[in-house]
This record gives sequence, structure tokens and C-alpha cells, in this order.
Amino acid sequence: MSALAGRGILITRPAHQSASLAARVGAAGGEAILFPALAIAGLDDPAPLRALVARLAGFDWAIFVSPNAASRGLDSIRAHGAWPPGLRAAAVGRSTVRELNRQGIEQVVAPHQRFDSEGLLDCPELAQVAGRRIVIFRGDGGRETLGDTLVARGATVEYAACYRRVLPAVEPSACAALLARWTRGDVQAVTAASTETLANLFTLLGAEGAARVRATPAFVPHARIAEAARALGVATVTVTAAGEEGLVAGLVAWFAGLR
Repeated sequence: MSALAGRGILITRPAHQSASLAARVGAAGGEAILFPALAIAGLDDPAPLRALVARLAGFDWAIFVSPNAASRGLDSIRAHGAWPPGLRAAAVGRSTVRELNRQGIEQVVAPHQRFDSEGLLDCPELAQVAGRRIVIFRGDGGRETLGDTLVARGATVEYAACYRRVLPAVEPSACAALLARWTRGDVQAVTAASTETLANLFTLLGAEGAARVRATPAFVPHARIAEAARALGVATVTVTAAGEEGLVAGLVAWFAGLR
């Protein structure tokens, strides 16, 4: 795992979610450069979430689309009461499964290969859902593929928005410091886990930073994010396997190929 030795890897995850990935980059010999380009905020109006959670016992499935959905969704559930008996849990990715497990939800249906909405929809447990009631915990807004497909299969679907993705407040001095490091050649790769993160990075860094991002290899965990990066003009984009392990493995493989 020495292929990252001397490489500066920009980590753009929300501040509260960057430590684990930074540790993995460090263990692979790289230098994690933290610059959160996404922040997770509470809802402006939590009343709809509280009202839905009060009806949770009437659902057959609760699906969580992200670790933030799992942590904040479970906070809301526990604020109202216990996890309802008979309610089954599903998650889109391994990190979300780990968060659910950490909070005591052990039996979780999740994909084994493709870690996205389409992968979860391929799980046999969700193939026959006619007449089932399903609640999807997610951020405010987001893709409709999962819910629309479940409705087409005969399920009744409701969304439980439990957080917002927002542009973080970043001091101009922090942006200037990052650009100075980029100018010195300290940043050899950019990582981004969502299209919102990429857009925010361009917004935060301005024209000079945008030029730097476009000229630096980007590593993303999904083809949809890669498409967004290329649309923004990023010249070199690599789609890695899902999760922190997949991202670091993709970085290692790419830089090993340069040696």
C-alpha cells in the first residue's frame, strides 16, 4: 500500500465523516488533506418527520439511503420510542449498514455488489413488495429511482427527509491555504462522494480553484458522480469501488500504475 507515499489526497467529505477515510489514506502512505465541501444540517421544519415517525409501526420496511440518514433517522425514531417490532430495515451501502449495526439494528438487507439504489432494488427481498408500506429515510430531496421503482412494483412509498445537504461555511483563509498548497504541488488527487460535493468545491474555490480541480485526477465511487465531474470539465476521472475501502484501493491502483 506504499503507492500513495508522498501523495496529497484531498478529502471533501463533511467534517464529521472525514476521519476514517483520512486514516485509511494515511495507512496507505498518503497525506490526507481535509477540506469539507459539504455540510449536513438539520431540517428547517422537523414537524413532518416527527409526524411520520409517529406512524412508523404501520410500515413494513424502512430504507436508509446513507449513513447520515441512518444516524439522524434513528435519532428521530428513538426520540419517539423504540424500533417497531416487525419493521424490516434495508440500506443502500455498506457504510449505512455499519451505522445501523452500530446503533443496534442488526438484520439489514443490503446489496452485496452494486452499492446504490439500483443495487438495492436487485435484492430478492424487495422484488415482491405489492401491498407493502415502505418509508425511505434520506436527505431533503434526492433521486427518486428507488421510490418510483418500488411504487411500480406495487408498494406504497413515503419519504422521511431527516437532514439537509448544504454548502459549508469556509473561511477565505482556508480556501487560500488550500490553493497555496495546490500551487506548491501538494495536491495530487481529489475525492468526492456526491455530485453536490463537487459543485460545492467549485463554488468554494472560485475560478482559480476550479482550474486546479479540473487539472487534478478525481476519484469518485459512482458513474453518476463521474459524469458530473466530466461535465464540470475535470479531465481525469476514475470510478472506484464503493466505500472507503474501494476508494483507497482505487487511489492505490491508479498511483501504482504511474510508477
